[in-house]
Amino acid sequence: MSKFKKKSGGELPPVNTASLPDIVFMLLFFFMVVTVLRDSNLLVKNELPKADQVEKLKKDRSVYIYAGKPSPRYQDTYGTEGKIQIGDKYTDISNVKFALTEAREGLRPELQDKVMVALKVDEDTNTGLVTDIKQELRELNMLKIIYITSPGDPTQQ
Repeated sequence: MSKFKKKSGGELPPVNTASLPDIVFMLLFFFMVVTVLRDSNLLVKNELPKADQVEKLKKDRSVYIYAGKPSPRYQDTYGTEGKIQIGDKYTDISNVKFALTEAREGLRPELQDKVMVALKVDEDTNTGLVTDIKQELRELNMLKIIYITSPGDPTQQ
């Protein structure tokens, strides 16, 4: 009898899957870090005016209203007049109440009474549009308004 036996059959050994969970978690963390969660797609031109005294505020109880001319890729469809954007869509001044009520209801119940409206208005926007927005906010009793600006010297262009 011999000490060494021949291998019976030419079968391949099973694939080692011990490192598979490590690879899956590494990919999961990669996509979690790289993915950008965007709240809304900006449809209006938004070059904010400059201010020298700015303060950072919490975003948890804010509703954002963007106002300005449509961005260049939307000017063929919507023209060049100033537009209001709430969320991901344009809104007429007559529909601002409905859109703001809907946005307010999207907040947590304890913050619905303490909502702040953040106005991101392009520096070339007509003041009449901003006045109309503020009038609608008064009628909804949303009196806490924040004007979003970019840091810089307002006297220099």
